[in-house]
Amino acid sequence: MSTEHTMEHHKGPMAGYQPKNFLWSVSDDGKVATISLNRPERKNPLTFESYAELRDLFRKLVYANDIKIVVVTGSGGNFCSGGDVHEIIGPLTKMTMPQLLDFTRMTGDLVKAMRNCPQPIIAAVDGVCAGAGAVVALASDMRLATEQTKTAFLFTRVGLAGADMGACALLPRVIGQGRASELLYTGRSMSGQEGLNWGFFNSLYASEEVLGAAQDLARRLADGPTFAHSMTKKALHQEWSMGVDEAIEAEAQAQAICMQTQDFHRAYHAFVAKQKPVFEGD
Repeated sequence: MSTEHTMEHHKGPMAGYQPKNFLWSVSDDGKVATISLNRPERKNPLTFESYAELRDLFRKLVYANDIKIVVVTGSGGNFCSGGDVHEIIGPLTKMTMPQLLDFTRMTGDLVKAMRNCPQPIIAAVDGVCAGAGAVVALASDMRLATEQTKTAFLFTRVGLAGADMGACALLPRVIGQGRASELLYTGRSMSGQEGLNWGFFNSLYASEEVLGAAQDLARRLADGPTFAHSMTKKALHQEWSMGVDEAIEAEAQAQAICMQTQDFHRAYHAFVAKQKPVFEGD
């Protein structure tokens, strides 16, 4: 089909992306991408370079015409231990305030990019999930974990505010103001079971099963109406700052847009024919 009168020429495949600071793999059908933080000997800490590359990757995913769902995980039985003590924390103590602000804005931009990319993001979390790693999990749309998971927004334990990368805005919306306040003031670890009870985690699995469970969920979503999924994600993000009347109107407009999609028509015709719809994301 000609792309002359479409926007397809502004998009392209991302399956062949070759990262420098983490691992990237894509399912056989090209719809599900898995990002693996891969410094297992140090529990997968982030560096200046990996922050920036992750930010840029999520921005590029806006224009991907193949990837529909993203899974984020860590290698070696841990998710992410936050900013690397030697490669980030040490250098930060020697920077000027304008340089520090450049850094904190960059880390915040990673969260913005995750929230603004249209693909739902599923975090598969095991072991240590701390600091910026906890915020990456928080910024994901869904979180699957293990009983061994220890999640800590530990910023106060290193002399910093609990206000980091949007944690004070995001965490209360997920687990409530009181529980978020406790974790952000104390910096203590939240267990996997506690996270499940509080609604931070969607479900718990054995360590050897959590990544597979996240990828299975991703495949189910990728087989669904993926354009509609992107509209749901946008609504979940935007409506935090709306009043109820504005949110209802925004959803009326979003649903009217989805009613123009071919997936909506496919679902109707499949229902009439008593068949399962096959969605194509258009």
